[in-house]
Amino acid sequence: MAEPEKVYQCQTVNCGCLYDPDRGDRRRKIPKNTDFSELPEKWCCPVCGATKRRFRPLAGPGSVKDEHQ
Repeated sequence: MAEPEKVYQCQTVNCGCLYDPDRGDRRRKIPKNTDFSELPEKWCCPVCGATKRRFRPLAGPGSVKDEHQ
């Protein structure tokens, strides 16, 4: 799995979806090794439909962990 700084988690109430660049997003034809920053602006969560703005990295600045401390 990619470094936590490169894995993004959806922060919507019901979701918790992870975007892992090592896996990409087959449903939306995003190939493996596509960094979150390289996703199209119109890309959205495959589970709940949230926009990219609703995602936060798992670690590092602006991360999920950072917000709960």
